[in-house]
Amino acid sequence: MKLVQLGCGITGLVCAEHLAKNRQVDNIVLADARTDAADAMAKRLDSSKISVEKVDATDARALRKLLTGSELLISSIPAELNKKVIEMSIELGIDYIDYSMSVNSMEEFEEMDRKSKDRGVTILTSMGADPGISDIFARYAANKLDSAESARVMDGDSAVAEGYDFFSLWSPAEMIEEVTVPAAVYKDGKMTYVPPLSERQMYDFPEPVGPLPVYNTVHEETFLMSQFIDGLKYADFRIAVDDNFVHVVNTLRKLGLHSLKPIDVKGVKVRPLDVVVSLMPRPVDMIGKVKGFAGIVVEVIGQKDGKRVQAKVWSTMSHEKAYELAKSNATGYFVGTGGAVAAEMMLSGEISDKGVLVPEQLPVEKYVSRLPAKHLDVREEITAL
Repeated sequence: MKLVQLGCGITGLVCAEHLAKNRQVDNIVLADARTDAADAMAKRLDSSKISVEKVDATDARALRKLLTGSELLISSIPAELNKKVIEMSIELGIDYIDYSMSVNSMEEFEEMDRKSKDRGVTILTSMGADPGISDIFARYAANKLDSAESARVMDGDSAVAEGYDFFSLWSPAEMIEEVTVPAAVYKDGKMTYVPPLSERQMYDFPEPVGPLPVYNTVHEETFLMSQFIDGLKYADFRIAVDDNFVHVVNTLRKLGLHSLKPIDVKGVKVRPLDVVVSLMPRPVDMIGKVKGFAGIVVEVIGQKDGKRVQAKVWSTMSHEKAYELAKSNATGYFVGTGGAVAAEMMLSGEISDKGVLVPEQLPVEKYVSRLPAKHLDVREEITAL
């Protein structure tokens, strides 16, 4: 098995490190336009399985050369670039996993599904942490009930990093985009939207995370859960955002600095968001400097034995533990582990369906059973309402 990890930031490298330990994997190529982090991991692991290649994912010729002869591609590049990569994977007959998708790509599922089935290829999208593990938890919780009516995902993080006032523990560009566009909320059978960062709520995350302010944002789970879990009348996603980050992001949005539309600056075309992101620390540059805890919580309300109940499933991890395990932070560890478990299930034949798949369509009980071996304990409870 030759495997390509495309995108070697803080999430892709966690995934690759897990899979380097898998006996079915003979060769892992770490590919990115910037190879410093991949080179560092390859040196640290000192494994003959691992090689590093400098590749720009937007260069079709270089990408084709990279993928030829591979059997599985795992993509952790920005979601807007994944469509071209998926198309090439299908053309070359390579199975594919990514961590997130463009919401608009759901409109193309049917055509992608047909093409990938024709080629005998599995395309598994949105298989990181959230989306990914969160969707698995939602499906898993719904399976505990006789029927489900609502599903909510809460992403919490109490991270602090000395010397950094404004940072993101995963793609800064995707984080800023997420909190500066209207947030999707599924209500009564239709998708509705609320203004960005407009509905602050305190949520009591399980210890050791604790209470944090959370906001609705546009996220894949809202679309996936409402479509792939039968009977839901309500679905949403909320993420913890501290007050300082909210203040800065709202200022960026008012100034138009969140825009992806190029503007002219003294004769040079630049995207405002690219300027902001270039001034922020890369997640890989903050490795080992982050303290605190992260957690994913899913609450599904429905009926069980004639009673209205809530099924709650969650997992937490400290940033220090993630650094000890994989020289990462908890956010990167969750995301990379989400993709690695899916990849291992593909290798073992537990995921064998062809076509486009989303997390809710996987054998979720088997998936959840694999997480403790990756140091992600899963807690669950059902309470009467």
